[in-house]
Amino acid sequence: MRTPKWQLAIYSLVILCGLIAALPNIIPQHRLAALPDWIAGQQVTLGLDLQGGSHLVLEVDAAALKQDRLTWLQNEIGTVLRGERVTGAAPRLQGDAIVVDPGDAATSDGIAPLLDGLISPVQAATFAPTTDILVRREGNRFTLTLSDAGIAERVDQAIDQSLEIVRQRVDQVGVAEPTIQRVGSDRILVQLPGLQDPTRLRELLGSTAQMSFHMVAREATGPGITVMSDEEGHQYPIEDRVALSGERLTDARAGFDQRTNEPIVSFRFDSVGTQRFAEITRQNVGHPFAIVLDGKVLSAPVIREPITGGSGQISGSFTVEDSVVLSALLRAGALPAPLTVIEERTVGPDLGADVIEMGIVTGLAGFGLVMGLMVALYGGWGMIASGALFLNVVLTLGALSFLGATLTLPGIAGIILGIGIAVDANILINERIKEETARRRSAFAALDHGFSRAYSTIVDANVTSLIATALLFMFGSGPVRGFAITMMIGIVISMFTAVAVVRIAMTEIVRRRHMKTLVLRSPLRIAPGETRFAFMRARYLGIGMSIFLSLASIGLFVKPGLNYGIDFTGGIQAEIVTTGDVDLATLRSNLSELGLGEVTLQGIGGDNNVLVRLQRQEGGEAAQTRAIDLLRTTVATVDPGASVERTEVVGPKVSGELARNGVIAVVLASLAMLVYIWCRFEWYFAVGAIATLVLDTTKTVGFFALTGLDFNLTAIAALLTIIGYSVNDKVVVYDRMRENMRLYRQKPLREIIDMSINRVLVRCVFTSLTTFLAILPMAIWGGSAVENFAWPMVFGVVVATTSSIFIAAPILLLLGEWAGGRPGRKAELPEPAPAE
Repeated sequence: MRTPKWQLAIYSLVILCGLIAALPNIIPQHRLAALPDWIAGQQVTLGLDLQGGSHLVLEVDAAALKQDRLTWLQNEIGTVLRGERVTGAAPRLQGDAIVVDPGDAATSDGIAPLLDGLISPVQAATFAPTTDILVRREGNRFTLTLSDAGIAERVDQAIDQSLEIVRQRVDQVGVAEPTIQRVGSDRILVQLPGLQDPTRLRELLGSTAQMSFHMVAREATGPGITVMSDEEGHQYPIEDRVALSGERLTDARAGFDQRTNEPIVSFRFDSVGTQRFAEITRQNVGHPFAIVLDGKVLSAPVIREPITGGSGQISGSFTVEDSVVLSALLRAGALPAPLTVIEERTVGPDLGADVIEMGIVTGLAGFGLVMGLMVALYGGWGMIASGALFLNVVLTLGALSFLGATLTLPGIAGIILGIGIAVDANILINERIKEETARRRSAFAALDHGFSRAYSTIVDANVTSLIATALLFMFGSGPVRGFAITMMIGIVISMFTAVAVVRIAMTEIVRRRHMKTLVLRSPLRIAPGETRFAFMRARYLGIGMSIFLSLASIGLFVKPGLNYGIDFTGGIQAEIVTTGDVDLATLRSNLSELGLGEVTLQGIGGDNNVLVRLQRQEGGEAAQTRAIDLLRTTVATVDPGASVERTEVVGPKVSGELARNGVIAVVLASLAMLVYIWCRFEWYFAVGAIATLVLDTTKTVGFFALTGLDFNLTAIAALLTIIGYSVNDKVVVYDRMRENMRLYRQKPLREIIDMSINRVLVRCVFTSLTTFLAILPMAIWGGSAVENFAWPMVFGVVVATTSSIFIAAPILLLLGEWAGGRPGRKAELPEPAPAE
């Protein structure tokens, strides 16, 4: 029981570093100035759902990029052939290919090396060398297509270029501390704290900003002429030929017209652009000249006189904000390909502040309830466990600060949930110590055996939880990954505080007080003595009831079904806070008249909170922006004091990926736990655990269907956490069964299972009770932000505990008897792997 001094030094250093890292998050904000900068700057970064801001995921339009590349290739081939005076072989676009058909063999032989000169080598995903353009010759006809590797390289280049352009655009409008990073192969993540209205952000980031100058055609229609319109709906016949490209712009600034005082954008060309602009204006005096941005006419002024200075201005029906955004777009340059906003989430700062307050209040309430239970169970020894629990929370905050992790709303839920789960090891150890004391062991011997025998169970139980949270991190996104990180850090730290710190503290107390016997007893005597329930007598009833409830849950899953959130269905969602009691009927009537399709309203939280859902609008990102603007306008009309605190827009591609990843995470978590339990125990232990897990999971899904709670990413987090918790609970029961099977090899398996359950019954009930009490305040007072996580967790804790006793154990009995021989025969089971 002695701890080496070097080990104590390491433990002390870990705790000290954790406390220092956590200090800026604990002391009041106005006291931070008294700390050194290297400490004060280590505060946990708050996610956008806590501090307010906008989160967008942009995706490169690969189809548009491919089409532009084909157009370029067609033009390039035509230029090369004209330069070599090849006639009668004009390239034409045919589907996803360029076809060149000169008609005779001699011309084809001469064209072949010219086409080969347009090809560039690239590297495929398999690292095999290939080319960006594939040329196939059939007789005298050439067919050119873009290779997959070539397209992938173009997308990769477009993302790198777009990343820099997006960063420049954001910097132009002065957003503080933006996060702009590449996600995957074709996406960009943009997080802007504090920005509440994403409309301007969509315009800023989603616009390609390909500006060009064209002559307005003198005929209304004809070849090489496209009719375009401006913001006011006026139509212009525009020549397709680009007179001057926007790439020649060197600067653009927002300003005001000195005569009319209207917002304008002034621009300037480089030397080549200045010369070309002078030629165009000199040759076309008296004719209109169109300035086109992304296929829309910004303005079409008439050229009054040659402009030789290389500068000009764009005017129109601009607001000040329009001119600022347009000038920022032009200064940063054009995107190489359109960026589509496939996911958008915006949270107001007031809502974030309310969430933080909720997290602190419910967290303190949960901690107080758990601490009270531990003291009621173990008296003064429970205070040691409570101290370790407090240290666990502080070190978790310190680890988040040290790692630079972001704390999100699900992350707060993870910390609160961790309060209940962290004392699992302490209860397990204390109950083991009580058993050793009952065997008349001395205080030190009881401590030694209690910690040693509980250790392997603690490791097994926590590994299963880590499996679930690791998969959640791998397949989750955004705030849900924050929950997974928080849970993983909390689980690892809880093993340190519950095993190492508590052991040292208890050993030191026993040594200083010269205790002969270690008694862990509370004056309240709320824990029963040794029980002798014959649980296996009711095994068929337990399994039958479980199967019935699971079948009923499957029926609820079919009808009425789950209330899928927009994470899985796509669409638009907004949370509205009104000045008084919300009038759902009036609001629904006004929104239904907007022509936005199906509108769903749901009261959430208090009487003045309502959740509005709209189907995803046809017409791209501009349609989503228009729908949100109409929603804001309508809400302001119904209640001028109302505010839209949160908006979310999820495209069908993202929703499909989230749904698929959620299913994959649940399946892989179940399989990983099956393999782990199979390796650590025996095959029938693993099969029994997974069979029970399937029953527990179906009941939880039925709970979502019955209550109508949103089934979204947070719900998947709750489901995976319940899976981990359920297996955690079963591992504790299985570990005792394995131990008793080794000690009582001649006993029938039925008696061993009953005896094992009775010996861990107190631990199972009390551990579940601590988790239940920790999460209950969040379920009651957390509001709509966490209800689809907290209430399923409360339900899941109850289901997991009862299934460990009444379902997992009976299934294990049936499988074990089948594995050992005929039912009722004494189990002749192989020697299990010894506890580590």
